[in-house]
Amino acid sequence: MVSDDSGGAAAVPPGMFRRGMRVLWVAIRTEPVVFLVATAGASLHAAVTVASASVLGRITDDVILPAFDSGRTTAAALATAAALLLAVGLAKALGLAARRLYAGLMQYRMQARYRRSVSRAYLRLPLAWHHRHPTGQLLSNANADVESAWQPLAPLPMAIGSVFMLAVAAVAMVVTDPVLALVAFVTFPVLAVANVVFQRRVAPVAARAQALRAQVSEVAHESFDGALVVKTLGREDTETERFTASAHRLRDAQIEVGRLSAVFVPAMENLPNFGVLAVLLIGMHRLAGGAIDVGDLVQMSYLFTLLTLPIRSFGWILGDLPRSVVGWDRVQAVLGAEGAMADGTAAVGGSGGLRLSVRDLAFSYEDGYSADPARPGRDLADTPGTDAARTTVLHDVSFDIDPGRTVAIVGPTGSGKSTLTTLLMRLVDPDTGTVSLNGTDVRDLRRGEIARTAALVPQTTFVFEDTVRDNVTLGADIPDADVWAALRLARADSFVAALPDSLDTRLGERGTSLSGGQRQRLALARAVVRRPRLLILDDATSAVDPQIEAQILAGLRDTDLAATVVVVAYRRATIELADEVVYLERGTVSDRGTHAELLERSAGYRSLVTAYERAAADRAADLAAADTAPAGTPPGDPGDPRTDDADTTQEIAR
Repeated sequence: MVSDDSGGAAAVPPGMFRRGMRVLWVAIRTEPVVFLVATAGASLHAAVTVASASVLGRITDDVILPAFDSGRTTAAALATAAALLLAVGLAKALGLAARRLYAGLMQYRMQARYRRSVSRAYLRLPLAWHHRHPTGQLLSNANADVESAWQPLAPLPMAIGSVFMLAVAAVAMVVTDPVLALVAFVTFPVLAVANVVFQRRVAPVAARAQALRAQVSEVAHESFDGALVVKTLGREDTETERFTASAHRLRDAQIEVGRLSAVFVPAMENLPNFGVLAVLLIGMHRLAGGAIDVGDLVQMSYLFTLLTLPIRSFGWILGDLPRSVVGWDRVQAVLGAEGAMADGTAAVGGSGGLRLSVRDLAFSYEDGYSADPARPGRDLADTPGTDAARTTVLHDVSFDIDPGRTVAIVGPTGSGKSTLTTLLMRLVDPDTGTVSLNGTDVRDLRRGEIARTAALVPQTTFVFEDTVRDNVTLGADIPDADVWAALRLARADSFVAALPDSLDTRLGERGTSLSGGQRQRLALARAVVRRPRLLILDDATSAVDPQIEAQILAGLRDTDLAATVVVVAYRRATIELADEVVYLERGTVSDRGTHAELLERSAGYRSLVTAYERAAADRAADLAAADTAPAGTPPGDPGDPRTDDADTTQEIAR
């Protein structure tokens, strides 16, 4: 569980505006036609809006004032005014619709495009990269960060149209009355300065809030993912406090943004109102002096009112730019991540089980990383100036497995068994050494070849919230007859047939409606339905009854599947079913042979596989000795044999 009180970026780096403009330019180059249509609509709306001021001035001079002077008007004058207003309204509506529709289309297209790009990057990057990044962070990159990166696209066409509006309006104001135009030209720089001050104050807080959103997502996802652990260990209060702390930091950042907005936004909204008052006061003086007429004053006042919105539209873009740049940087960190494993062009030839060859294999994790995908650590390699040390997990591992053989990988906890399975499936590449299938290095195989010829059933079984059929086929076009054959081989056909809708029964999230053994058998059926030539089981039947497990392994041997089977095993009953045993100790192959041979010559192997049997025998002996203990001897006394039983159990656990 990770926590970072800093909340990410606390300050906006220099050149934020330039960087934000470069991000927007990426979208413009990507969607030029959509952008041009949106900008044309915005420009049409801006031009008609400015023209509407002239229309209002003309209606005032030609219709309204004559009506006041004579006390009446004509139907033709009213029809002309109505026609002009209707034409202006329709043109503005057309421009507004085009601007909003295509600006939204551009924004959502870019978001969809980059969500797909981030998802493809996740698939491209190796498992080792995923180990170094919390799931919540990856979800935030694909969702909140992508949305933030393209948030300024919605007001962008409006801002560009506003530039056109400002230019046309400025010319119109100067032509109408230079003195009143000067009042406007003094007011607008004041608004611009207020906007700049506001953006500089709010940008770092907004950027920090964006980073804190990702942190809250990380904490929430981790808590939900570990709900079973949290509840069984009674850590609800701790997790609530941890989430509350992250949520409060986000709340405080958002409140700070709101506080700054509450100070600056009303001021920026009221400045134009003071400008209008100034225009009206000075205009009345000029109107009294005959320098302008009433229509000119109405036109100038209306133009001035219109131009406050374009100024604010720039503020909207500037307000979104810090979050856009932060989101863009976080997305680019994924898209620019290196470490993708290159594929070759070779194919696995032949038929039947694969020959597996491992030569001088070595692998290490960087300190701070976790070998367990469910418990990722911080990515020290992503921290500038940090050289992460490495912890060797496997070294000098060499062995061969003949086609069609069943081999058990056995070793104490931490000996590298699960890591070895990920190397055999090329989920990660070794530091040194090779893994070969039928004599071909797995790094030389073409893309998808390993998935086509080999299958891994990992320790942690994942069941999708979908039907039984789709959990087995995973969307592949596999006949139901083959699905049932795989379920029979995995000894899962009986409980699936008993489900309400058989293969069409929808399973709960992560298969919560199934037992642990049922989930494991379903995962095994998912692997064997593809008829792999190499099947790797990483303690994949630990929750299955030993008799069922024996039937499954016997079925794999007797079927026409003829796959080479590698089983990471702990139970003696499982190990005895294998043709051979590879015994790992301290990250290397300590011995190899049949189960009986290793029991005879390997003390470490014998101690490991007989630990539970010895514990049971010792316990029986201790219980028998306890019957002869002197009356009144308290448990835990050095003379009480029951103490030795507890020590023995603790030693086995260690």
